[in-house]
Amino acid sequence: MPIRFGAGLSDASYTRRRLIQTGTAGAVAGALASAGPAEARKKHKKHKPKPRRADVVVVGAGLAGLTAARRIAGAGKSVIVLEARNRVGGRTLNHHLPGGKWSELGATFVGPTQDHIKRLAHDVGVGLFPTFNTGNDLYRAGGSNTTYGNTGPLGSAPPDPLTLADVTAVVERLDMMSTEVPIDRPWAASSADDWDGQTLYSWVKQNSSGSQRFMNLVSIATEPIFGAEARDISLLFTLFYIAASGNEQNPGTFERNFDTTGGAQESRMLGGTQLVSIRVANQLGRRRIYLSSPVHRIVQSRTGVRVESDKFSVHGKRVIVAIPPPLAGRIYYEPLLPQNRDQLTQRMPMGTLIKAEVFYSKPFWRANGLNGQTISDEGPISATFDISPPDGKPGIIMGFIGGDRARRFQAQGARARRKAVLDELVQLFGPQAAKPTKYLEYSWVTQEWTRGCPVSVLGPGTLVDFGAAIRKPVGRIHWAGTETSTYWNGYMDGAVRSGERAAREVLQGI
Repeated sequence: MPIRFGAGLSDASYTRRRLIQTGTAGAVAGALASAGPAEARKKHKKHKPKPRRADVVVVGAGLAGLTAARRIAGAGKSVIVLEARNRVGGRTLNHHLPGGKWSELGATFVGPTQDHIKRLAHDVGVGLFPTFNTGNDLYRAGGSNTTYGNTGPLGSAPPDPLTLADVTAVVERLDMMSTEVPIDRPWAASSADDWDGQTLYSWVKQNSSGSQRFMNLVSIATEPIFGAEARDISLLFTLFYIAASGNEQNPGTFERNFDTTGGAQESRMLGGTQLVSIRVANQLGRRRIYLSSPVHRIVQSRTGVRVESDKFSVHGKRVIVAIPPPLAGRIYYEPLLPQNRDQLTQRMPMGTLIKAEVFYSKPFWRANGLNGQTISDEGPISATFDISPPDGKPGIIMGFIGGDRARRFQAQGARARRKAVLDELVQLFGPQAAKPTKYLEYSWVTQEWTRGCPVSVLGPGTLVDFGAAIRKPVGRIHWAGTETSTYWNGYMDGAVRSGERAAREVLQGI
């Protein structure tokens, strides 16, 4: 029988289990306190778990870590995966609905040139279906709504006469500049010093009209994709991100990040994106994956590594750290990491992103000629999508709340947040949006073992000064995670690619 490596949103059973564990720990502590010192030491020693051993230890059971473990196990080497959460999947997380249906609270979409995540999904029997895209997009700006088709030359960009010239000029120039950025060494671009010395915001202001309406549109773009504002992001990092949104045969483009047809939002996964990780974990089995086991220390020597978690230690020949860089930086390493690697993780904060999901008995907006895809410069939500199940029941609108909007939103109470979301949806979709059957929000910033989403963001100077350390092994320590990927950095495809690369490095080393 398959092991249940996925956990629901509330996960009441896990809460009870943690309480039981806490109670047991308290009882043991009380017994030790009442016993004599020798007896206490004896009991403590008796209950100390024995270290495990494996050829390779993987820290993190997201797509990157599980992909690496799958490759290593497939090569006949022993592997143990330590995951801090009580589930697998990392930044993918399904929300289970009645009747075997689902929505996604984390990564949701896949698109063209994201070949590695698609291949992995196929290998574990997870199919794809098209994102609902029949009907018009909607753009709200200046208090009024405009509908438009998203299959024309502008794709998902609104045909707003007040911003059209700026959108066309800026996107074309960014695409052109991105072709000069080596995806494996963006810091080596001929203009790297100049581009990494300014923010995306400052560059856009200097190379456009700089109108408030257009700068609002820039924020609408950066908040969902980075969880950040344009002022937070290096221009070089932006150009690298564009260059990375392709594959070995197809150069990346700005548009591919944002479009549905032909873009990164083109398809979804049957059963939800977390199902891929759950099925890989079931293939690996309970003897290889340990949940609720946060790693706090990694010690390496000339002959191997010792990875210490809250539950036990694992001795191995190599370790792959496959967690977000800010969290990787919180592990204690002995000996200390090289200066550039240590300071890199200090300069890669996670984006600020919240997902709001609003449920209705049916997707009523479809009858009004809308596909559920909107962008808005008002309210907490910058962009929405229709993420209803394939049969359209229930109807679900998912909204991205990122950057400044997310910080303002999070500061409000729960009732005020719900009201703000519904008020905005009424402006976008009409009065029917005021009466959902269910409302759900998920803040990735408040998750202990993520601390933000969707990706680490790099400000000015980071890539040029410290970027070369992002994938460079430190002795027996190797690095994985979507932030380390060359193509599709920040996406599920990048996570899978990084796991494959780290597995190759390790297998060559042992």
